[in-house]
Amino acid sequence: MSIEFHERLIDRHFAAFITGSSGNERDLFSLLVSMLSSSVGDGNTCLNLREVAEERVIVDGTVFDFPAIDELRGLVVQSSAAGVPGQFRPLVLDDAGRLYLYRYWRYEHDLASLLLEKARGEDCRVEDKLPDDTLVRMFPESSEGDSSRQKEAAAVALCRQLCVISGGPGTGKTSTVVRILALLLEQHNGLKLNIAMAAPTGKAAARLKASVSALRQVLDCSDNVRNAIPDNVVTIHRLLGTLSGTDRFRHSALNPLAFDIVVVDEASMIALPLMTALLRALKPGARLILLGDRDQLASVEAGAVLGDICRAGELFPDSPLGQSMVMLEKNFRFKEKSGIGELSSRVNAGRGVDALQLLTNSAQERLTWQSVSSREELRRLLPESVVEGYSCSFKAATPGEALEQFDRFRILCALRDGPFGVSGINGYVESTLRRANLISGIEANYRCRPILVTANDHTLQLFNGDTGILFPDPDYGGELRAFFPSSDGGIRSLAPIRVPHHESAFAMTVHKSQGSEFERILLILPPTESDILTRALLYTAITRAKASVEIWGDKEVFVKAVSRKSERHSGLADALLSAVEVC
Repeated sequence: MSIEFHERLIDRHFAAFITGSSGNERDLFSLLVSMLSSSVGDGNTCLNLREVAEERVIVDGTVFDFPAIDELRGLVVQSSAAGVPGQFRPLVLDDAGRLYLYRYWRYEHDLASLLLEKARGEDCRVEDKLPDDTLVRMFPESSEGDSSRQKEAAAVALCRQLCVISGGPGTGKTSTVVRILALLLEQHNGLKLNIAMAAPTGKAAARLKASVSALRQVLDCSDNVRNAIPDNVVTIHRLLGTLSGTDRFRHSALNPLAFDIVVVDEASMIALPLMTALLRALKPGARLILLGDRDQLASVEAGAVLGDICRAGELFPDSPLGQSMVMLEKNFRFKEKSGIGELSSRVNAGRGVDALQLLTNSAQERLTWQSVSSREELRRLLPESVVEGYSCSFKAATPGEALEQFDRFRILCALRDGPFGVSGINGYVESTLRRANLISGIEANYRCRPILVTANDHTLQLFNGDTGILFPDPDYGGELRAFFPSSDGGIRSLAPIRVPHHESAFAMTVHKSQGSEFERILLILPPTESDILTRALLYTAITRAKASVEIWGDKEVFVKAVSRKSERHSGLADALLSAVEVC
């Protein structure tokens, strides 16, 4: 079998730097380093040499025949740039044939050690056995069998320093963790606990804050306990304290966070480097509660941390790591057999034909399928959906109302570029709205232009994936300002020129939609197959919707996408498993 390797210029230059070769010199080792660089850029933490051994790799028409795995390993280890685990070299090759950049091997090694140390940690300060009526009081639904898993999660979180709660949208992750915090605060001296709550993005932080604020009011607990549950949620970067101009943080093992309990939502979005930084910054004995959906797409950056943790824990359920995990399954948002809930379940189970039958079933009012196989069909169908979906945003009287209206509908794309991708769709949406007189003038910035940040700015606390809207600000003479949701539940504004690199956000990739919820989503799939189209991508897109889902695409492409499982190359699960087996 032949592998077409589409080499980026940065990969080639990196390989030349590591190997000491000139840009025109190519050998197998130089190509391996370039492929490793590309692999990390694709979200993997390593390159698995076993997948390229004995394969023919084609780069810009040039053919490279790779030898068997043993010879390939020998080729790597004979280089002074490569070493084995424990050696300080630019490249690390482990026993399983995974080739790493040193810092990514270090991240995985440290994270595995820190997670297992936390999983083994028990908290003797909490009463060994709570009175039965205490859990019943906090989880009254459990008497009817509806929330036994939530009750189990509470029991885990009360006695262990690590608790991982995974479940799809609507399974009650947030309500469970709020009740857990109340139970911890009710313990002896519990009101003295310092608690932090965080999420990967500003929007996810704002959503968590709103949920926690609402849930606190209905808890069956004292006012002292209720008021001790924090009402502030920050981004993980802000929690750790980003050092301007660097990728380092103020808080680390040398300057740990002062919190006794740290709750982190949307853990599936957290990349390997950030998760490692978070674990390093926890003080000894601190509790870590991770909430997330293991079946969603992994982070945009390298790693699939939550999935690796859950996979390792499931293989050894009686290990400390396995006993630190609870999977929530009961969906409280969607009624049993409801459209969105059932569709997401069928997709997640890999039942593509069944999922398509549900989509095309006219009895399902909240699910819509539209066959689209050409650019011409797409352009013919889009205008009606665009005007109907976005017109209310342009009628908003305040920036807060505009943001609220904009979150009711969103176009999601699998691809970044091309007529079926974000760049093409955004351009066509703007043209359509101009023809409908909703956008006036020809300026790039206009009233109610939704924007998506595509670069991090730690000083402004704006990060890749944050969304905002341009709106006239009377406090600045009616000039356009960029308004963003803030983690305290409000909105903040700044001059558009200060916003880091951004683009229009009528359409966004499914990846960038993580951590968001919309009343309705329109998912546009390309008419041809792509490795990007996976089960996790479809599941993530569908579960962004609260009320209705519309999917446009080719039926065969959809079914094949449901059958395609996404896999990121990583050694974290193996590192966790190896340590568990030793124990």
